[in-house]
Amino acid sequence: MSYETITTTEAADALIASAVPAWICKHSTTCPVSSAGLAQFERYCAEHGGQPAGLVVIQRSRDVSTHIAETTGVRHESPQVLLVRAGRVLWHASHGGITAETMAEAMTRTE
Repeated sequence: MSYETITTTEAADALIASAVPAWICKHSTTCPVSSAGLAQFERYCAEHGGQPAGLVVIQRSRDVSTHIAETTGVRHESPQVLLVRAGRVLWHASHGGITAETMAEAMTRTE
């Protein structure tokens, strides 16, 4: 896996402010749909190593998840993946919209 677990608002802010596109995934450990989204996020990260990426586990870091929603203006959902750069959300998806393929497509639109 090539992502970090985000447990502080400072770490989330660092990804959001990144000068290069960065990924944030929100995952709920109690939801089977979220597990499927996490598997797709992990697959993408494994196939595209080296890109900044972070995982927020909702049950452990709800305050971080709320902070990300407030900072980005994207309403919280779980599972949810956001592609961010320089304080802006470039793309986001939730539930079945999270696939390694849709993430790869989103990344190509930023280049």
